[in-house]
Amino acid sequence: MTTLTERLADVEKRLQDACLRSGRRREDVNVIAVTKYVSVETAQGAVEAGIRHLGENRWPDSKDKWEALNGQAAFHFIGSLQSKKAKDVVGRFAVIHSLDRLSLAEAVQQKAALLGIEVPCFIQVNVSGEDSKHGLTPEEVVPFAEGLAAYPLVKPIGLMTMAPHETDPEATRYVFRGLRELRDKLNDGIFRDRPLTELSMGMSNDFEVAVEEGATWVRLGTVLVGQ
Repeated sequence: MTTLTERLADVEKRLQDACLRSGRRREDVNVIAVTKYVSVETAQGAVEAGIRHLGENRWPDSKDKWEALNGQAAFHFIGSLQSKKAKDVVGRFAVIHSLDRLSLAEAVQQKAALLGIEVPCFIQVNVSGEDSKHGLTPEEVVPFAEGLAAYPLVKPIGLMTMAPHETDPEATRYVFRGLRELRDKLNDGIFRDRPLTELSMGMSNDFEVAVEEGATWVRLGTVLVGQ
């Protein structure tokens, strides 16, 4: 059974190799350790090993970790977020990775206004078209972004997607390439004055392909913190 230190070293080597293959700088790729299924102790161990970003998808499940770590790591909300739960997330989580409807933007705006903060968000896009995946279709992103103008404290910084789980990670490449191309198209149009710089894509099964296609944030659970 491998240790966290060994898994972290393996992930680091794979990230460096993926960056080398694609002519990218390693420092341009950030790692989020997905800690939603592990204990407070495991999350603390990840932070002690050098991880600075943790991914969770429910506030009640992350509360103990958030309190125990007390600002030692930035928490990222990576799951589907109900509008009524936004009040628990805004102000505690550094970034929301799953913005996909204006009712959620409105709820985020309301809590952000109370706290006097901006909330960095990823617009979630369902590039693969799978029914099981959340997110906007690529065609819905422009009208959605136009609607975000009504919520100035909701700050889109990039796009997020999830690829189908494939035995061969290469089969996911079209999803990641599609998200990058969509971001670049948006930056030539509606986001020309405030470009989207980030791509949140790639998980334990396929993160190397995602990095090769331009991921700036990868969300790693099993391969990093274990089951």
